[in-house]
Amino acid sequence: MNTADRLRRRSRAEEADPAASGSLFASRPFRWGFIVTLGVLLALLLAVALVNLQSVVLSVFIAAFVALGLDPLIRWFQRRGMSRGLAIVVVILLFVAVVVGIIWIVLPPVIAQATALVRSIPNMVDRVQDSGWFDDANLATNGLLGNLVTGLEDLLTDPNLWATVGGGALAFGASVISAVSTGFFVVVLSIYFIATLDATKRACYSLVKASHRVRVQGYAERIMESVGKYLSGMVVLAFMNAVYSTILLAAVGVPFALVLGVVALFVTLIPLIGTVLTTILMTIVTLFVGPTQALIVLVLMLVYMQVEAYILTPKVMGKAVQVPGTIVLISALAGGTLLGLLGALVAIPISAGILLIIREIVIPRQQRL
Repeated sequence: MNTADRLRRRSRAEEADPAASGSLFASRPFRWGFIVTLGVLLALLLAVALVNLQSVVLSVFIAAFVALGLDPLIRWFQRRGMSRGLAIVVVILLFVAVVVGIIWIVLPPVIAQATALVRSIPNMVDRVQDSGWFDDANLATNGLLGNLVTGLEDLLTDPNLWATVGGGALAFGASVISAVSTGFFVVVLSIYFIATLDATKRACYSLVKASHRVRVQGYAERIMESVGKYLSGMVVLAFMNAVYSTILLAAVGVPFALVLGVVALFVTLIPLIGTVLTTILMTIVTLFVGPTQALIVLVLMLVYMQVEAYILTPKVMGKAVQVPGTIVLISALAGGTLLGLLGALVAIPISAGILLIIREIVIPRQQRL
């Protein structure tokens, strides 16, 4: 009897007796129901645990992306003759130096300027409304300018704005002690992930079946390389934007330029629309100084946007992420809704990884069927 005959005879036997097919539901329905119930309860338990541990999970998530973002720098040092271990040590020291520098050098003046800015906003609004050009401009825009100034005043004087600028990245919505402890945990965990990134990847690959390991490793390495290049590139571009914005605002006489530069650093991390949002914000804030200064800021920021789009971004980002613009916007919106600024930042490389899997695994498989 050949194989085809055996399969047909087995199929007819299973149709005559469902229990013969080995189905647990057909042969032992009560045991099947018990196992399914246990599975549902286990899933609910895991969901509750994730909700209760969401701050820890988010911190691990941040640390992992920091490690991936710094991995291209490690490889850059390796290409210049350093060993992997020495490159890791150098990158960790640079990372710690940046964190310490932000805490001891940048943070105090930013906090002082932010406090002074919030206190001085009502007086700045009064001076603008009393100026001669404001009434004419407000009349020409049918009251739109006045509504913008009033809305900006309400927004900038809202303490919740300054408490959530980081988009939840370091638990700014929690207490100060919780934010500091979370930040310290993220820094330490990031250092650990940087030092053990290769070992961690090898351990994860060992869980994959040997027959699929090479293929899975290839796709995973490409995705993680894309994520690392994207994150490091976005940080570099955001830093350049923040420095340019701070210098420009200080040059036209805008007070509290450092605070606005820090805001620009975080906002420009949002793909595509980040620079546009900071340009609008900077132009409106500069109106408190004068219309001429606001026009200068607007023009120079538009020029910078073109330089960033056609010169800086191709050089810095390279081929890190190949994602259509519509997917970028949708991913940034979805990620920002779920996790704030952090979600908007990491949504793009995650989308790039999903597109890579669809393009090289799903589509070829569908074409073979």
